[in-house]
Amino acid sequence: MRNWSIPLGRVFDVEIRVHLTFVLLLVFVWFTQAAPRGATPERALALVGIILGSVVLHELGHAWAGQHADWPARSIILLPIGGVTLLDESARREPASDLRVALAGPSVNLLVAALGAGIMLVRGSPLWHQPLIDAGHLARSGIWINAFLGAFNLLPAYPLDGGRVLRALLLKRGDAALATRRALGFGQFFSSALLFAGMGGAIYGQDWSYWLMLMGFFLFVGTQMEDRSVVFHAVLESVRMEDVMLTDFATLSPADTLESALSKAAHSLQDDFPVVRGNELVGAISRQRILQALRAEGNSYVQSAMNRGLELAQREDSLASVFRKITGRGTSLIPVVDGERLVGIVTLQILTHSMALLAETRKLQQG
Repeated sequence: MRNWSIPLGRVFDVEIRVHLTFVLLLVFVWFTQAAPRGATPERALALVGIILGSVVLHELGHAWAGQHADWPARSIILLPIGGVTLLDESARREPASDLRVALAGPSVNLLVAALGAGIMLVRGSPLWHQPLIDAGHLARSGIWINAFLGAFNLLPAYPLDGGRVLRALLLKRGDAALATRRALGFGQFFSSALLFAGMGGAIYGQDWSYWLMLMGFFLFVGTQMEDRSVVFHAVLESVRMEDVMLTDFATLSPADTLESALSKAAHSLQDDFPVVRGNELVGAISRQRILQALRAEGNSYVQSAMNRGLELAQREDSLASVFRKITGRGTSLIPVVDGERLVGIVTLQILTHSMALLAETRKLQQG
């Protein structure tokens, strides 16, 4: 997901990223609004900005609901049909929380549309003139964009919010992977239906047909992203730590100086190092932290700069549990122990390589 998105910044400590499908939306608006209807480039860009703003409100609704359900968002990837909110899976709650979080996004858009429509009707401004979404009438377009975005996301098509509600209901009857697969099937059906309906309307010269095709394409992109995520998490659950942990690794002593630690790090491919006193694991330190401490404090000892609050894993733990610890709690190294004996380490660097290989292996096996 990150490879096809660019960062916008952070809001309430949540990373906001824009998916590159917004570039396709910009091109679409240019050819359907600026060229045939004479809208200025500024107005065409403003229309895309309204869509982006509506999607931001939609996803912040999810993030707000997740925060109140003790299910905080880590990042949001914005798609023209709504986006993907990546929640902290280590804090995940019951399916009822999933329902509240899913319905929060459409509720925000429908509320904004209702308030805007009320203001326009009180002022006597036209609300039903065709086309409903037009770069020449940005205020009216903003109302209908929020109305359509809210209603569209209530379709039972995963990863839309209605599909997430469907998945939450299916979770009561089976496991998470099966429920997600079934909900994704509805998403693939609706994306195909929208594409074919749009192509049928285009034959008869209907303006709305191109919007239907575009929404079908964006929904198809969203289902593919979620499908890859399902495969990814299935791999995480099925793999044990002993299958991917690094058993031949370098360690540091708390009595090592930072300069000697940096010298060892320079001759190792590791980015993170467990710190061991005798046979006892007492902390961990990263290559970056060694450099920071050297620049700030000079050549002191490793024990003064190491991280003492470690998350441990057993060799039979699933890769999913460790992945949640690394991504949810900001750590970069998980020591693997057998009883009290250090037998391996897993770092974010190792996970990146291992999971990519495991996912490809799973795809080949399924093929």
